[in-house]
Amino acid sequence: MFCARGGYGSPRLLDKIHYALIKENPKVFVGYSDITGLLMAIHRKTGLITFHGPMIRELAAKDQSNWENLLSLLSSNHPVKWDFTVGTALIEGKAAGPLIGGNLSLICNLIGTDFLPSLNGCILFIEEKGEALYRLDRMLTHLSLSAQLKGISGLIAGRFEGCGEMSAINQLLTDTVSNMNIPLITDIPVGHGQKNLALPLGIHAELDTDKMTLSITEGCVTM
Repeated sequence: MFCARGGYGSPRLLDKIHYALIKENPKVFVGYSDITGLLMAIHRKTGLITFHGPMIRELAAKDQSNWENLLSLLSSNHPVKWDFTVGTALIEGKAAGPLIGGNLSLICNLIGTDFLPSLNGCILFIEEKGEALYRLDRMLTHLSLSAQLKGISGLIAGRFEGCGEMSAINQLLTDTVSNMNIPLITDIPVGHGQKNLALPLGIHAELDTDKMTLSITEGCVTM
């Protein structure tokens, strides 16, 4: 199932979905932005891997490698390694755990509901679009105060399109996790930009800032 577009409103659907039926009939489910709500809820309720990736509406307008990367991920049950040397390691180190994430505001909106997967021990990735720096600060502070960041093993920041200077965003991210002894990389090609690499939610992953790689040691789909 490939979502056509984002927008708003996916949280309205979460308490109306028949998750047991989805678990009994597993399908590939792909989307991002507002679709983060559905990606998170389906994984939380079924344990199935969902995919944060490009949507149908953008296939002709954005980098065509987005589609190629997604198809490659969905058509193989082999390990995958992403090269994130285009990004920046703000805090060096290694991390391992379930890969969980998506749009920052949607993740924050799921706090206190029964639809947010546990972030404990996970490598968290976040991205956003069109939010002022003070709003990003508010959302990250909310994640921290609600103890959602307390147990994460690493943080990956994707693209923050239209959110201001990346240097200021990087400083905000660093301040948020500087006392947590976890690696932090930023500006990876995931999110609302032209480049939007597909990432599987819920699968075990390994982050290495020395090599600037993110790896999974098992396939995301059953062939």
